Order: sequence, then structure tokens, then C-alpha cells
Amino acid sequence: MEMNEQTNPEVLPDDEPKPGTDPDFVEQAEPSEPPALESGSVPHVKRVLEAALLSSSEPLTVLQLKRLVSGQVDADNIRKVLDELKGEWAERSIELTTVASGWRFRVKPEYQEFIDRIASEKAPRYSRAVLETLAIVAYRQPVTRGDIEEVRGVAVSPATLKALEERGWIESVGHRETPGRPALFATTRKFLDDLNLRSLEELPPLEELQSVLEPATALVPIDAAPGRDAQESLIGDEPTPESSDTQERHSHAG
Repeated sequence: MEMNEQTNPEVLPDDEPKPGTDPDFVEQAEPSEPPALESGSVPHVKRVLEAALLSSSEPLTVLQLKRLVSGQVDADNIRKVLDELKGEWAERSIELTTVASGWRFRVKPEYQEFIDRIASEKAPRYSRAVLETLAIVAYRQPVTRGDIEEVRGVAVSPATLKALEERGWIESVGHRETPGRPALFATTRKFLDDLNLRSLEELPPLEELQSVLEPATALVPIDAAPGRDAQESLIGDEPTPESSDTQERHSHAG
């Protein structure tokens, strides 16, 4: 019995290429480039993204912005539109920036001082103790309260750490496996957002941190008013162990 191309599955017609041998077949198997936006749809998508970013009080991620157009525009094209939008706002008093949590509009620093003149809430002035504590956490994280005290050379008040936690700038990220299992503190994504940074690698030099923090405190209001102890830690420096002992002796003497 003769076997032909219909009865013998191993015999392929000469004009039908085997998988992997035809260049056209290989090209089809490769991943295709993301579809480009039609020129007519770009302005509409741009206005949608612009409206969402201007109305949002928090940064928005590319994934969130992609949902605005029901996923019809891929992430790469969303980023291209955002870059175009950023260029359109470059010469205005408000700019489109990228931070750790995504994209957002913000008042340029050189115009923020004018906005502060009519702001109902004044930005808090941080004490040296709070700024030093924040700097140690930012540049040496993760750290324990003992680590901070070792660097500063004085005791760290729980109110100082609480104030920074309530501000949303530091958080506990675990515990060190040593006796007592002290909490480990690190900076948050909100800390980077308020400083208009995308990552810790963009942190300014230590001596510039205080000047950067001053406008940052005015950009986003404190969500919850700190308690009395926290407020005191924001206003004045913490007492050293020696000054605390002196106060205690005076109280006994009285």
C-alpha cells in the first residue's frame, strides 16, 4: 500500500514550511510592539489624564490612569502622553512630576510662598530633635530607637517618633532579633512624595534636608493634629538626660 501525504502524517507538502524553518513564521511568533495611539485619540486621552490628575489629592499610578480609558491604551502609550502633558505644563506655575507613588501636579516651589500667604493652616516648624531623628532614619534605615539615640547622643522621646509617624513620614517595618526585639523604623512612600522624590537615591545631602523639608510641610497638610506631647516635640528640642535629672532634683527640693 502506497502512503501519500494524506495517509502518512510525517510527509508534509513541499509548499507548507515546517515550524521554525520559515522566516515569516518566526517573525509572527515574536512579540509584537504595543499598538500606537491614533493621532485623533491622543488629545482626548491627554485631557482625560489631565482632569484626573488635577482633581486627585494623591499621586496616581500608570495602572490607575490606564483604567480611566478602560485599558484601551497600554502603559507605554500612557507614559508617552504623560510626558507630552508634562512638557505642556513646563512653563506654568504648576508642574506635572513623578514621585514614589506615581504622577501628580504640584505648585512649583518658587510660587509656594505666595500660596502660603492665604493658607488657613500654617506649616509646622520642626525642632532640631525631630529633624535630626528624621535624618537618621532617612539615611541609615532601618534603625531602632537605640540606634537613633546612639547617633544623637541623647535620649529620643517617644513623642518625637510618634509625631513623625502621625505625619506619615516614618513607620515600623519590623523588629530586630535582639533582646527586647526593638522596632525598626524606616521612611515611607509618603515621605518621598512630600519631598517630590521618586526613590531614596534622590535624597539631598544631609545638610540640605532641612531646607527641603520646609516647603514640603506646606505642600500637604497634616492629616491628624498631634497630641500635646507631639506638639511639644515639634516646637522645642528634647531635654537631655542631664537636664531631666536637674528638673527632677528641683522638684524634690521644692
